[in-house]
Amino acid sequence: MNDILNKFGPCGILCEKCFAYSAGSIKEHSRALKRDLGNFDVYASRFATLLNKPGFESYPAFKEVLDLLVSIECKGCRLESCRLFAACRVRDCAKEHRVDFCYQCAEFPCTGTGFDEHLYKRSVIINNRIREIGLDNYYNEVKDKPRY
Repeated sequence: MNDILNKFGPCGILCEKCFAYSAGSIKEHSRALKRDLGNFDVYASRFATLLNKPGFESYPAFKEVLDLLVSIECKGCRLESCRLFAACRVRDCAKEHRVDFCYQCAEFPCTGTGFDEHLYKRSVIINNRIREIGLDNYYNEVKDKPRY
């Protein structure tokens, strides 16, 4: 169970699918794409003209996002504080209440997460689903679906 548990934050979000997760597929594919593109900058501007594909002019912005996807590294919320949501208070709260997931707390659902409205609603839905079908079943339900 620890293997699966460590892939999730106490909020119920699957860290493994996050773009910042060090061992995740988004990180792996981003690294490979950056490596395979090499010095594509030079070619992108040429392709915009030679191929009459003006979309290549946006390559610098794409490369900036790709660099971000490659550079942010996170081991997951159970092993370190979230690197994306500085306002997140769930990890510390879960430790304080000695629970693995928010739904296990007597105060669930609470407004002390530090999340914006979208993430808060998503977390509540996920926690209710984990409570309903169990962590292993929930993992199998979402592991092959996109996070975003």
